[in-house]
Amino acid sequence: MSDDNDIRHGRHCFFMMHVQLVFVTKYRREVFTKNILDDLRSIFTSVCADFEAERVEFNREDDHVHLRVNYPPKVAVSALVNSLKGVSSRMIRKKNYPSLRKKLWGSALWSPSYSAGRCGGAPIEIIRHIEQQQTPH
Repeated sequence: MSDDNDIRHGRHCFFMMHVQLVFVTKYRREVFTKNILDDLRSIFTSVCADFEAERVEFNREDDHVHLRVNYPPKVAVSALVNSLKGVSSRMIRKKNYPSLRKKLWGSALWSPSYSAGRCGGAPIEIIRHIEQQQTPH
């Protein structure tokens, strides 16, 4: 999918579902370096692919990341989040980055909470098509 406005399809449905996710580091510590963020980007892309989802955007600060993910209707957002946070935490902690060792202890990278919000809406062409439908009498 080269254009994030493409409508995807499954065997029995058409869909374009996006979710905006925000993950915050444990204790809101500013631990991210360029190397960690580069690793996170590739980890998130890989996990999304396992769910037949697509990481569309990845933005970051020193203590949190924003993701926009295009996902199929068969995927529960909570399951996707669980995997994104769990896999990334394990893989990043395994690399033993000095900024993490100094500011975080234990095995957690992320705060247990997250933010998930619906993104966008139907393209105007689809809305116009729906508005033009005739109600049967």
